[in-house]
Amino acid sequence: MNTLQTYTLQSLLTGSADAFSNRPALSFVDANPYTYKDVNILSRKIAAFLTLHNITKGDKVALLSENKPNWGVVFFSLSWIGAVAVPILTDFHTDEILKILKHSESKAIFVSGKQREKLSAIMDEKIKVFDIDDIDLNNIQIDDFIPNSTEESDLASIIYTSGTSGMPKGVMLTNKNIVFNAYQGSKVQEIDSNDRMLSILPLSHAYENTIGFLLPLLKGACVYYLEKPPTVSVLVPALQKVKPTLILSVPLVIEKIFKARIKPKFSKGFMGILYKNTFFRKRLNQAAGKKLYKTFGGKLKFFGIGGAKLSDETEFFLREAGFPYAIGYGLTETAPLLAGSNPAQTRFQSTGTPIFGVEMRINNPDPISGEGEILVKGDNIMPGYFKNAEMTDEVFTEDGWFRTGDLGTMDKEGYLYIMGRLKNMIVGPNGENIYPEEIEAVINKFDHVLESLVLEEKGQLVALVHFNKEELELKIQNLKESAEQLQEHLTEYLKDLKDNINLKLNKYSKIKLVVQKHEPFERTPTQKIKRYVYKSL
Repeated sequence: MNTLQTYTLQSLLTGSADAFSNRPALSFVDANPYTYKDVNILSRKIAAFLTLHNITKGDKVALLSENKPNWGVVFFSLSWIGAVAVPILTDFHTDEILKILKHSESKAIFVSGKQREKLSAIMDEKIKVFDIDDIDLNNIQIDDFIPNSTEESDLASIIYTSGTSGMPKGVMLTNKNIVFNAYQGSKVQEIDSNDRMLSILPLSHAYENTIGFLLPLLKGACVYYLEKPPTVSVLVPALQKVKPTLILSVPLVIEKIFKARIKPKFSKGFMGILYKNTFFRKRLNQAAGKKLYKTFGGKLKFFGIGGAKLSDETEFFLREAGFPYAIGYGLTETAPLLAGSNPAQTRFQSTGTPIFGVEMRINNPDPISGEGEILVKGDNIMPGYFKNAEMTDEVFTEDGWFRTGDLGTMDKEGYLYIMGRLKNMIVGPNGENIYPEEIEAVINKFDHVLESLVLEEKGQLVALVHFNKEELELKIQNLKESAEQLQEHLTEYLKDLKDNINLKLNKYSKIKLVVQKHEPFERTPTQKIKRYVYKSL
């Protein structure tokens, strides 16, 4: 058992290396794993290597790489020096990467071969570039290497968010922020050295970094990585090999499985008739759940969902199917976990209760609905945004509460329910609060709809809808018809869809127009739609 002396990365690694020395720690699916002892020694060697390149305490070092064991080793190596990690999402464009390197004042960067081309524009020789897969550790001795002492208040990382609202911000997280959050998160779901985590989300995001990397290593589990993007053809065989007990995901992954593979089977013919009966529906969902469980390897005990809101339709299926899902809530600025539950404690459409050590309150709740902005305090809350005191001041109240920017309610037992983002809320003509996320949840339930986005245009609500193109064409297409007739059918279908949507909405939330969007929406790494891209039609 890893008994933390302090909430620092150094303490986390040394404690786990002592407690789980020869246990597997980090591995590709089809490779020999690094043990905890390996991670400890290799990270110290890389730290010694970096000191030879004049990287010292407080220096910023960027990581631009896909998930892999070496990513984690390099991350820990920086903690031995007291350097600050600057994880960069591989989805960022070259211009964004260069801005981050400049803004963060990074002195070095570890890059994978697949990402190397993005750095071709770097002309500043002051930034040292190291290959994360080929670090020359020959002749590196750690006997004489003396780690720098690290305090809980020392910065551990600066994470540049790719949010739904525009230019990335540099979120400063201390050692205590992230290690405390990992430790407190471990109280939500029991984890031990027999557990296996399959990592499918980017390590450069706080969600995976803390909960999918540091937390399992704190408890002696092994984290497995894919060598290719998690497509179905890559993921399914990996699930059967690893047989993970733990997975972190975003809603889009499980929603796609439900809408593409499960829902269609229960929507047509005789099966569709049976599915409308409560007795048969429950049994059909249970049978589908068992099959889904086997697809995920048959050993899963925790399928954590976060990063965006899970559709109620998908969650309803998961509950009846007996699938071991759980929903959490947090932000990069909170390192990230604020609330969560384990599969035995879930409540429909709730993100669980605040984790231990986090104070949470609803600010100025509406006297009828109880809705208000979620404010939080705790040792996991960031000290601020890097080199942006003005923005930092905006997100903290005078008495030190962090403004999440999310609207929510809490029930009498402390379960949190997220309504939407405060900045996304639309004020109706009579002062009503309209949450586009709630309207989108209704739209996304309709057949052929993959995703949607609700906007306000000249005081009216408009829905941009991205359809399953093949399904939609099958519905409206007759091969003998002309293009003009097809367009007429499509126009009629969009009008019918709008009318059917409005039947399920209150009078303040009704849609004026449904517009087909031919291409998928641009998304953040946690698969939230980048709303700022679609401010107007």
